[in-house]
Amino acid sequence: MTMTAHTPLQFPFVSVSGTPYERGRQYGAAVPDRVARSAALYARALDGMGAGAPMRAALIRDFAERIEAFGAHYLDEMRGIADGAAVPLDDVIMINARTEVVAKARRLTAAATASPAAAEPMEPEDGCTGAIILPGRSRNGRLLHGQNWDWRSECAETGIVLRIHSDDGPDILTFVEAGGLARSGLNGAGIAITANYLECERDFRTTGVPLALIRRKVLEQAHVAEAIRAVATTPKSCSNNIMISTAEGFAINFECAPDEAFPVLPEAEMIVHANHWISPEARAKLRDGGAVNMPDSFYRDWRVRRLLDAAGAALTLDDMKRAFFDDFGTPYAVCRPPRQNFAGNLSATVAMVAMEPASGFMDVLPLPAVQRGFTRYDLSADPVMLAA
Repeated sequence: MTMTAHTPLQFPFVSVSGTPYERGRQYGAAVPDRVARSAALYARALDGMGAGAPMRAALIRDFAERIEAFGAHYLDEMRGIADGAAVPLDDVIMINARTEVVAKARRLTAAATASPAAAEPMEPEDGCTGAIILPGRSRNGRLLHGQNWDWRSECAETGIVLRIHSDDGPDILTFVEAGGLARSGLNGAGIAITANYLECERDFRTTGVPLALIRRKVLEQAHVAEAIRAVATTPKSCSNNIMISTAEGFAINFECAPDEAFPVLPEAEMIVHANHWISPEARAKLRDGGAVNMPDSFYRDWRVRRLLDAAGAALTLDDMKRAFFDDFGTPYAVCRPPRQNFAGNLSATVAMVAMEPASGFMDVLPLPAVQRGFTRYDLSADPVMLAA
C-alpha cells in the first residue's frame, strides 16, 4: 500500500462470527496476504539465527499442545485462519507464539553452535508506552485506555483490527498482527487490555502459555475479576507488563515475571507504564534486564505522565493522544519514527491505540510519527476515518 498525504495508511477491518473454526476461516480469507506476511516476518527471524525445519517443527508442536490445553477452541480458530488464508497451521501457531518460539530457538541455536551471533541478546520485544486514565480524571467521566505499540516498522503492513461477534461471551475488538488472536483491545463487557515488554533473569527458563493467548483470554471475560485471574495465575515463558481496565472505573497493571505477577495500582487516578519494572516488590526480587536494550523507557513514562498532568485535572482522549505523540528524545521517543535498531531491523511506533471501553470504540493510527488520520473502529458500527 502506497502512503501519501491524501491517502494515509490504515489497518484493514475484519469482522467475524460463528464457531471458532468459522470465525477463523472468515478471518484468514479476509486478509490472506497479511497473514502470509506475518508468517514470513518471523520465519525470516528464525532463518537468520539458523533454526532449521526440525527445530521449528518441534517448537511449534510443543506450543500447539500448550495452546490446546489452555483452550481447544483457540487451536480450532487457528485452523480456520490457516485454511482461510491458505497457509500451514504451523505458520498461524508461530504467529501466536512468536515471542516464545523465536526466543527459544535463539537459545537452542546458541547452545548447539556456540555462535556469537546466536548468543547475542534477544531483540527487544514490543517496546511500548501505555496509559490508563480513570473516570475521576476524565472530562466525560469515562475511563480511557491507550498505548503506543513499538515494534518492527514492517508490521504496519501486517496489522489489522479484528471484531469478533461471539455466541458464548462478550464481543471483542482487537488490534493485532494478522493471524494472531489478540493484542490490544476491548470487549462488550467494557474490559480493555494493552501489554508491553519487560525483561528479567527468570525469562525463558520454563515454558508457559504464549502471551497472545493470555491477552485473548482476558478479552473473552465478562467480569474484570476473571480477566485479572487470567493474567495473574497463568504461567508464562517470559516477562510482560499487562494493563487491564474496566469501564466500571477500575484499572490495574501487572508486571509479570514468568512465575509471579506484581500488581501496580493507579496513582492520582492514572497508570502510566513503559518498559522498566516499577513495583517495589518486583525491584527487590528481580534484575531489570530491559534497561540495557531500552534506556529510553525511564523518560518515556515520565514524559507521558508529565504531559497528562500538564493538560489539567479533566483529561480527554485527545489529551492522551497528544501525550503519545511526544517526540522528546527522538528517535528514542514515546512516538518513535522508523530507525534501525541494534539487531539491524527497522523499529518504529507501529500503531497508536486509544480506547474508550464504555463506548465500545478504539481509535487507531498506523505509524503516528510520520502520518495523521485516526480510524475509529467500533464494536457495533463500521469504521470511520476521523479528521486529521
